[in-house]
Amino acid sequence: MKQGRSQKYRPVIEETAQSSAPIRGRGASWSPANRFEKLHVDHNDVDPDPGDAVRPRRATQFFRDGTKTIITRNNSPDVGFETSVNPYRGCEHGCIYCYARPTHEYLGFSAGLDFESKIMVKTDAPELLRAELESSRWTPQVLVMSGVTDPYQPVEQKLRITRGCLEMLAKFRNPVAIITKNRLVTRDVDLLRKLASFNAAAVNISVTSLDSKLQRVLEPRTSSPSARLEAIEELRDAGVPVGVMVAPIIPGLTDHEVPKILEACGKAGAQFAGYTIVRLPWAVAPLFEHWLEEHFPERKEKILGRIRHLRGNNRLNNSKWHARMIGEGIFADQIASLFEVGCRRAGIGKRPQLSTASFRRPCEQLALL
Repeated sequence: MKQGRSQKYRPVIEETAQSSAPIRGRGASWSPANRFEKLHVDHNDVDPDPGDAVRPRRATQFFRDGTKTIITRNNSPDVGFETSVNPYRGCEHGCIYCYARPTHEYLGFSAGLDFESKIMVKTDAPELLRAELESSRWTPQVLVMSGVTDPYQPVEQKLRITRGCLEMLAKFRNPVAIITKNRLVTRDVDLLRKLASFNAAAVNISVTSLDSKLQRVLEPRTSSPSARLEAIEELRDAGVPVGVMVAPIIPGLTDHEVPKILEACGKAGAQFAGYTIVRLPWAVAPLFEHWLEEHFPERKEKILGRIRHLRGNNRLNNSKWHARMIGEGIFADQIASLFEVGCRRAGIGKRPQLSTASFRRPCEQLALL
């Protein structure tokens, strides 16, 4: 019975990528079939100009998300948090390896180009958050921003939805942990400093590589590695607890950089660190394979071979709890050791425990006046 359900949403036809030409400013260059759709029509299946090795930029579309709740709950034992806020769905950063890409398929979109060019915007997120924090049903706890998107992707510069959510969190003094690849987080240092004064804020800057050339094709619309290091320094100087997520580590491509990343982030002021191994669920696997063929054809088999070794049974993905995050086997052990030694040498310590002790409901305080 269980096997039947898992087969229900698999594409009838195994797809191959439509084009071998990258698209400027995008991680993905094609749209694999949505695993929930029986019929798949790719509107981007147009041959590029034979004389152009790179296709033109694809414009980003933004859609209003009419969701009625904003706090997402999970019971996964290996993610380190139970509640999160996602101001957007999809992410214009376009990281080719992003494990969240398949979530776009629930919206009827593709995990490929659609994930990074059709962004759902939760314009009411701050007010929805206020309502949920005011509710007596809310038990104060750390909220993570974000689990399946980057709260500081480019459009946040204009829309300021993440900032609006932070304003609410500061008002209620509810602790928040931020994960981002964008220096834009430093714009909100005033709110983060205020929360940090109540031991209620921490920022994780994700650094995958210090190689800006690699970053531009791996994570095309993220901040440069140097800008992320500057963000760490600025947050640390402002008194905001800040750390680095060396994530994801891609064996055969970025694993050799782990010590240098930790050293650079330690010098910039990172106080804590974490890491994960690249995860390739559902459509992310063929997207990543095609990306390797486009950008690193000579290293493709080595990289995929290392990933399969980490995942076991010749698979590119393993959804088993805990193992999905750090892998298994000799390569996983080597990476863990490399990370541990790197942290020790860089003087990077443990992640801080945020506090809910200062949480308050302003409406209750007004009622007492």
